[in-house]
Amino acid sequence: MATGLRERWRVKARRTIQECALDLFDERGFGAVTIEEIAAAAEVSPSSVYRYFGTKEGILVADEFDTMSEEALAEILDVDDPVESMLQIVLRYEAVAADDATPAAEGALRGERSPWRRVRYFFQEPSVRMAACAALDRAGQRIAPLLAGGGRGLTEAQARVAANALVFGYFAALEQWYLEGGNQPIAGYVEEGMSPLRAIWSDAKRS
Repeated sequence: MATGLRERWRVKARRTIQECALDLFDERGFGAVTIEEIAAAAEVSPSSVYRYFGTKEGILVADEFDTMSEEALAEILDVDDPVESMLQIVLRYEAVAADDATPAAEGALRGERSPWRRVRYFFQEPSVRMAACAALDRAGQRIAPLLAGGGRGLTEAQARVAANALVFGYFAALEQWYLEGGNQPIAGYVEEGMSPLRAIWSDAKRS
């Protein structure tokens, strides 16, 4: 019970820090805000911000995937169709964001709690983009062993390439969503953009 309470407190603290950071970034610009100012706004110590996120860029790119156990990751990733797994993750994320959103003048998908508010910094700030790519690289390293052991006959080299195609393919779809204004659901871009990757698993099944 105590462990569960600590975990809920940790999740709440991380979310509060992220929301306070976004408030400051939106108001003053990413480069003008310090970790100390974010900590003060979130009513935590700077050391807590560093412990949870490591860097200011980490505040923007961090999500639940970073702290997910290997067992939990294996549960959400269908090794027979990992593209569909990623699409379902995006659909769930957007459903939660839509429930929480406060509509803005640009439309509900650009509301103050929409993905646009955070994701746009991935493509507007070079240091945030680098942090996002580093996080994707780590994700690919975690996914690759699952794909190699998925019964589709992928070698370790093929699984590594496929895992990076998945995570960086998702990032490319996300960037296209951003470039087109972020007014349509991300899931549509993910489904369209990543559809060619399904052939990797179809071909593996036939071979």
